[in-house]
Amino acid sequence: MVGDVGFDPFYLSSIPKDFSGFIQPPQWEEKSNVSTLYWMREAELKHGRVAMMAWFGWLAANGAFGFPLRFPGEMYSVESIPTSYAAHDILVSQGSMGFLLTVAAVLEFCTGAVLVEVAKGESDREAGDYGLDPLSFLKGKSEDEVNRMKLRELKNGRLAMLAFAGVATQSALGEATQSFPYL
Repeated sequence: MVGDVGFDPFYLSSIPKDFSGFIQPPQWEEKSNVSTLYWMREAELKHGRVAMMAWFGWLAANGAFGFPLRFPGEMYSVESIPTSYAAHDILVSQGSMGFLLTVAAVLEFCTGAVLVEVAKGESDREAGDYGLDPLSFLKGKSEDEVNRMKLRELKNGRLAMLAFAGVATQSALGEATQSFPYL
């Protein structure tokens, strides 16, 4: 498995748990055993992808690229929303987060359908593989090159999870650390 370096000090990957019960296929249908390692790799990839987008968004909104990248309109301006840390509370009070919640719900529903197929045994897809490659990064590549790209995605996702957790925690510690550069 790509990215497996044998580091599992708490033996989490060997927990004898059938995770297909979380997906709940109808009881009259056969279900396969979704392994713990498959379930955890699926979650790791999904959280890593979300964290990479969140980290980029946090930096972009705070002006880390020379200027803040914001949606047009007064309600999204730097005067209305001074930092990424303040954005959540301000946008919730404005009612703007409803759209984001709807998009997240639709994406979770759609990706959950793929997991139901895996739980039923109808799909043998690799964890985290939704068959999306719109820019054809993997087209015509050898298996070694594809595995190298998958390893890069996995490592960048792990780093992004740590980075986003760090910047969010640091920003919560006080107003002096809420804007870029985070010193």
